[in-house]
Amino acid sequence: MEDVIVLYPSPGRGHLISMVELGKFILKHHPSFSITILILSEPNTNTNSTAPQYVASSTTQYIATVNSTTPSITFHRLPPISEVPPSTSSFVELNYLIPHLNNQNLHQTLKTISQTSKLKAFIIDFFCDAAFEVATTLDIPTYYFFTSSPSGLATFLYRPTLHIKLDKSLKDLGSTLLDIPGLPPIQASDLPDNWKDRTSKVYEYSLNAATHMAKSNGLVLNTFDLLETKSIKAISDGLCVPDGPTPPIFCIGPLISSNNQNGDDHECLNWLNSQPNRSVVFLCFGSLGLFSAKQLKEIAVGLENSGQRFLWVIRNPPPDNEKDPNLDELLPKGFLERTKDKGFVVKQWVPQVAVLSHDSVGGFVTHCGWNSVLEAVWCGVPMVGWPLYAEQRLNRVVLVEEIKLALCLNESEDGFVSATELEKRVKELMASEVGREVRERISILRDESVAAMKEGGSSHVALTKFAQPS
Repeated sequence: MEDVIVLYPSPGRGHLISMVELGKFILKHHPSFSITILILSEPNTNTNSTAPQYVASSTTQYIATVNSTTPSITFHRLPPISEVPPSTSSFVELNYLIPHLNNQNLHQTLKTISQTSKLKAFIIDFFCDAAFEVATTLDIPTYYFFTSSPSGLATFLYRPTLHIKLDKSLKDLGSTLLDIPGLPPIQASDLPDNWKDRTSKVYEYSLNAATHMAKSNGLVLNTFDLLETKSIKAISDGLCVPDGPTPPIFCIGPLISSNNQNGDDHECLNWLNSQPNRSVVFLCFGSLGLFSAKQLKEIAVGLENSGQRFLWVIRNPPPDNEKDPNLDELLPKGFLERTKDKGFVVKQWVPQVAVLSHDSVGGFVTHCGWNSVLEAVWCGVPMVGWPLYAEQRLNRVVLVEEIKLALCLNESEDGFVSATELEKRVKELMASEVGREVRERISILRDESVAAMKEGGSSHVALTKFAQPS
């Protein structure tokens, strides 16, 4: 019987891509294994339901590409489930709920795989926590794949302790500083919004996930040892799970997608070819990073006033964010003409790794999503942090205050960033002593990240430990 490792990613594109890269890395160094990736199907939809709608189509082309380029990875799509309960209140809740509704299908699938193969390990995304119960019932070694930062994992594991220590919801604590092992002091307001209401379903789901993670066979993390040493040590030393043992942590990264989705000839790369070395600041905010029309105009003014060269990816404001943006309507009158010699605006999407690795790019204004942070480190590009949702504010605190790879962008209470603030931070990053220091720091870590992934590097050693027979 062949040894198979089953991966179970969350539906989100960023979660799926990093899980696929994990599968590729395992196969590269342990080709005797077989990799099966389970894909959650879109629920049967009731168009009259008030519940959030789950849309899986954005990953269909990506899966097809992986199928054609890496046939040793098998995708298995779970059967569709019944419609989502109308009481579901948010997309994050949906991410936890859909795996729960799939548990019966998952149970049957894992049993079938176990009948024909030796199921070496089951690696689940933390959003797929509901699968832990199924795997435990079937006595399958189960590991959690955490798709965010080591500091994020430290905070996640410490949540049950925080839950006991605090007598109120995080939303009522405002700027109160929290003491979390391995992190600098963190304001309660910098933790993810969906952790802040003790009465919410998402709070319950994520708290359960933290408890189960501490009972798993191990924690796989998309990072490398030298990126966040304090938080990794705090986890390894058992400080984040003070009331019991902590499972082993495997830092296997950075897992960077080399697939540009046919973006090698993208027009922005041709434009970058004509720009001076390290002269361009790149602005991109992920697939879910959306701004109001007012904020887009403010960004444009800040960029123009900074005098810096820029490459800016624009998406339409909600609710029409899937449509191509009308730049003439969204941007200040005459902006494109006035900045045509220094700026390039792209609609919707660019091949981000190819852009960040281009010699002309010298800075990155980012939402601090973990995949984007790792790509910036891998390419040695310093950052300005502009977090928008999820754990990104926490990531920014660590990037700015602890590992000093980014500058902080100050926002108003409602999250709005002024043109003056953006202008100041872009100039500081691209043309100041502070920016130079950040650039030197990330250049060192770029070399360390590459070394970690090579034969004998820390991530390769971590993978070897993970793959050893139990």
